[in-house]
Amino acid sequence: MPTIRDVARASRVSVATVSRVFNDHSRVSETTRERVVAAANRLGYWPNGTARSLITNRTHALGVLLPDLHGEFFSEVIRGIDLAARSHRLHLMVSSFTASPEDLTSVLRAVRGRIDGLIVMTPDVDASEALRQGAGAIPTVLLNPEVQVAGCDSISIANIDGAQAMVQHLISLGHRRIATVTGPKGNIDAHQRLEGYRAALREAGIEVDPTLEAQGNFTESSGYEAAALLLKRRPRPTAIFVANDHMAVGVLGALQDASIKIPGDLAVAAFDDIPMARFLTPPLTTVHVDMLALGQRAVQLLTGPRPIQGPRREVLPTTLVVRASCGSAPPSKAAAKTRWERRHAVAPGTRGGLGT
Repeated sequence: MPTIRDVARASRVSVATVSRVFNDHSRVSETTRERVVAAANRLGYWPNGTARSLITNRTHALGVLLPDLHGEFFSEVIRGIDLAARSHRLHLMVSSFTASPEDLTSVLRAVRGRIDGLIVMTPDVDASEALRQGAGAIPTVLLNPEVQVAGCDSISIANIDGAQAMVQHLISLGHRRIATVTGPKGNIDAHQRLEGYRAALREAGIEVDPTLEAQGNFTESSGYEAAALLLKRRPRPTAIFVANDHMAVGVLGALQDASIKIPGDLAVAAFDDIPMARFLTPPLTTVHVDMLALGQRAVQLLTGPRPIQGPRREVLPTTLVVRASCGSAPPSKAAAKTRWERRHAVAPGTRGGLGT
């Protein structure tokens, strides 16, 4: 097997220089780095990662723990993390866990000592005790956590303002009987989006009707079942705000199976703006979450300088993306439509969740 000395000889540099290249040392020019890497690739040389981590006390890897790895939302978040990690020559260890502190603790113990930093999304579980026990002194960023954890940076989604802005948009179109399909109980995203829905109704002087709140669990099938239930309400709702796009796929399917015209008979709006949302029939009006930026910002917090004043709390803004599924305002109100109604940005730092 080729050795570090073989790489040094082939690239016409010292063994120390080769070592600095593979340890990402700043005292190496980009030209030299490229020559050493090319020689290593040509010879088939692989540095001993275990030995290197013992010397540098770094693994050059980040841990990513998510409650699910399925679906466009999580894949986009992971893609953002991966793009940012590559720019820092870091590798990822990705894992999922069930919504229980015990399972999270087990996964944290498995990755401890193998990573330099940790990104965790825990919207369904109080992760504070598990993170204290399992993560230890590892720099950690939490994505939309249920509770804040001492010593951990966090990034929350502007769930409340995003949901409120969307329901306000539906109200501006003349809707007064607006139903919602909620996310699972105990999930912070679901709770905050329901809070935003209710806040918009109250602000408009519309009574909150519990019979128009159908329970879902963020899956397509639960959206289908919830829509079928809401269609039985009398009088029937004229619009449905769905807590995520995956459930909205099921809602659209249920309405189409019932021969309900969208948006002529019933308007539909949702949350997340997953890539497929624009290709649904009709294209889905939704609250846009920049999932790619969410992942990239998490890596930036991990790799940047640590603040002296303590953990950072950031809120990722959301944007309304209005498409065909919610229709347009009645003719008498068309003149009142504004650019805000077509694409509305919620300002950073407004009510998003924990971290505001």
